[in-house]
Amino acid sequence: MASGTKLNDEGVAFETSEDVEVLPTFDALGLKEDLLRGVYAYGFERPSAVQQRAILPILKGRDVIVQSQSGTGKTCVFCLGALQTVEPGEREPQVLILSPTRELAEQSQKVCLALGDYLNIAVHCCIGGKRVSDDIRALEAGVHIVSGTPGRTFHMIQQRHFSTRHIKMLVLDEADEMLNRGFKEQVYDIYRYLPPSIQVVLVSATMPHEVLEMTHKFMNNPFRVLVKRDELTLEGIKQFFVAVEREQWKFDTLCDLYDTLTITQAVIFCNTKQKVDWLTQKMRDANFTVAAIHGDEELLDAFQGELVALHQHAEGVVHELVRHLQHFVGHGRRHEHHLGRRRQVPIDVVHLVLETSVEHLVGFIQNKHPDVSRAEMSLLDHVEDTPRCS
Repeated sequence: MASGTKLNDEGVAFETSEDVEVLPTFDALGLKEDLLRGVYAYGFERPSAVQQRAILPILKGRDVIVQSQSGTGKTCVFCLGALQTVEPGEREPQVLILSPTRELAEQSQKVCLALGDYLNIAVHCCIGGKRVSDDIRALEAGVHIVSGTPGRTFHMIQQRHFSTRHIKMLVLDEADEMLNRGFKEQVYDIYRYLPPSIQVVLVSATMPHEVLEMTHKFMNNPFRVLVKRDELTLEGIKQFFVAVEREQWKFDTLCDLYDTLTITQAVIFCNTKQKVDWLTQKMRDANFTVAAIHGDEELLDAFQGELVALHQHAEGVVHELVRHLQHFVGHGRRHEHHLGRRRQVPIDVVHLVLETSVEHLVGFIQNKHPDVSRAEMSLLDHVEDTPRCS
């Protein structure tokens, strides 16, 4: 069947690899009765646009790729697919959900447990930072679904504590991160232990072309549900970058921006927890009111000041508090990934990038947005000429 692009009721354009059956209610999905009870008990009334399109192909056993912004219900898509697939009477791991962070793995576990409340399903979270003996005990006692991070999960498989013989479905949450450098080899290592008939489901806020190309290696004629790329950059978000020749000049440039712009609240994304803590201390030394938030912090307790330094995967809780959004990291793909998540941010957002590899980012932006001129991508030409903060 031919692929098609159609608008949902909210006017968002979805692109599918085949004609898709849009199911407006959860009842129409043909879910197990006890699973349907769990869906309504969880508070859902009707499926979101992506759920209306993506759940049924998973239930039919298809390999599926789902790309849609955060907050559109992707977690529910693969959790319902996993819970429908599992046979409760077979106390063996049947679904493996891999996530790039511990927090996301725990979130998937909680959603599966909540939706499957009436199914008597055991869901184990297999992540680092917890005692290995607890993982061994849980896996040997028998679980139906494992939600984990690649490192600990692979360790359990290698040590023969985690049997993959009965795995029917593999889910890669935040697939663009999972198939990026750092995680890609671990994912492939795990995949080699899985049955050849495995069903694979990929979900992400963004799905770069190179990731889609990579899926040919382990997916069989996948059904694709993709938000059209133009929909990812929301109206009202202005994007700029500041060219900074050296990494060590970024903090001084950030000070210059605060001297130049009126900023009430801001989130600054960093690519490591160490950089979050370093930048927080530097800003405090410069008399900024700042709190650090990452996977080791309590989000709401930390948000006390005008500015928050936030680790890359912990942003969801404070979306609606942000008035200006800045990145202190220099990777073009990650900018697009975060921007794909800005669904709940107020529309008067300014997206600033401090970039050391200028030509890399210029090429990235012009490739994604060919209508944007080189001049339009410059912000505050005098910034680099401004004296550095002492």
